[in-house]
Amino acid sequence: MAEFWESSFVEKQTMWGFEPSESALAAKDLFQEKQLQRILVPGMGYGRNAQLFRESGMDVSGIEISRTAIDLAKTHYGESIKIHHGSVTDMPYDAVLYDGIFCHALIHLLNQRERRKLLNDCYNQLRPGGYMVFSAVSTKSPNYSTGRQVSRNRFEIMEGVKMFFYNADSVKQEFGKYGLAKVTEVEEPMKNKPGKPALKFYLATCCKKV
Repeated sequence: MAEFWESSFVEKQTMWGFEPSESALAAKDLFQEKQLQRILVPGMGYGRNAQLFRESGMDVSGIEISRTAIDLAKTHYGESIKIHHGSVTDMPYDAVLYDGIFCHALIHLLNQRERRKLLNDCYNQLRPGGYMVFSAVSTKSPNYSTGRQVSRNRFEIMEGVKMFFYNADSVKQEFGKYGLAKVTEVEEPMKNKPGKPALKFYLATCCKKV
């Protein structure tokens, strides 16, 4: 996975543009409403979503597997975002308890064991009363069932990239034990590919009990 993302960022650079995702905009509104300050962004890429939180006055840290993506983030956004270089499967990278965690379009790229570990690790780094927001691709998305089927609702959509597509039941099953407070559906336009249909995601919002 590390080699795939490194080569992708080397070849395609800022492949999703600089506008934040719809999921990040929704998370930003929540974080502002709850007056959350210290935010972690696992799988932050080159920082287009992390920058949204930083511009909103939040203290942002990220985790990113691609060194090229980290260099792109520093080139475009400076040194204001602290970035840990490595895979989210190797969390934690620090002992900080965060007020909010935002993870976009990443969890569905992991296998079941890795997804469970990511949720555990994020929840453990969330302060009591904090919120974590995950966007996960839906079985309603137009790219569902693309490629070779690996297991139920999991497909190798391209060489080296296996994607698990969530439905309402699997969202509740995987996020339910982590204080699942709200589930919404969101469309993510393919802003870098005009004319392509929007991808469909579930947005799972969890709150850690005080």
